[in-house]
Amino acid sequence: MTHIIEVEHLVKSFGSVPAVDDLSFGVEEGTITGLLGPNGAGKTTTIQMLLDLITPTSGIIRIFGKEYRSAREAILGKLNFSSPYVSLPGNLTVHENLLTFGRLYGVKELRRTIDELVDFFEIRDFLGKMTYNLSTGQLTRLNLTKALLNNPKLLLLDEPTASLDPDIADRTRALLMRIQKERGVTILYTSHNMEEVEEICDRVIFIQHGKLKDQGTPEELITKYGHEDLNDVFLSIARNPS
Repeated sequence: MTHIIEVEHLVKSFGSVPAVDDLSFGVEEGTITGLLGPNGAGKTTTIQMLLDLITPTSGIIRIFGKEYRSAREAILGKLNFSSPYVSLPGNLTVHENLLTFGRLYGVKELRRTIDELVDFFEIRDFLGKMTYNLSTGQLTRLNLTKALLNNPKLLLLDEPTASLDPDIADRTRALLMRIQKERGVTILYTSHNMEEVEEICDRVIFIQHGKLKDQGTPEELITKYGHEDLNDVFLSIARNPS
């Protein structure tokens, strides 16, 4: 299969401290891939480099077969990002936020696109609501709606179900699987919920201390480490730094 993301010998150091240390991996087109690891493993730094928000110390990132230095606009035009830790302007309504970001993304037929997505994510009932008044679950759906405005081929998601109650988290996972199936979007997904990862991810990449620790399908890794589930695999990897 085609690799949408190719990372080769990626390094990012802050002073003398390497946050990402000679990391290499690939993400196959049309998959949901989990980027996993304990706190401080380098997941967020890796995502920031994939978004070209910070510059690698060394190494190569190819997205859609291209590097940022030669095709930044083309790459960013076909990807998007969502995280509950990134706030949208609270003094705008939901609809105003979608219009604003859609114009920033240069979305053609923006009102039609918004109209389709608000039904997909079931947010029509609170389009006129001020964003600062939204519940956590509503904010999650708004963030995902915003992230699909430009019809991305690649979606980077940083703990999209964090702080959600079990019902809304389950609905969010169902939406993500629907996005992947119906729109053919490739998703790179960080989470600390291993039950969730086991449910929706085709493959997982474990990193630790900025290095690749292991990768494979959830089933392959569960079998390899001789555990009952991916949560025990995570604990085994996190507690064995060697």
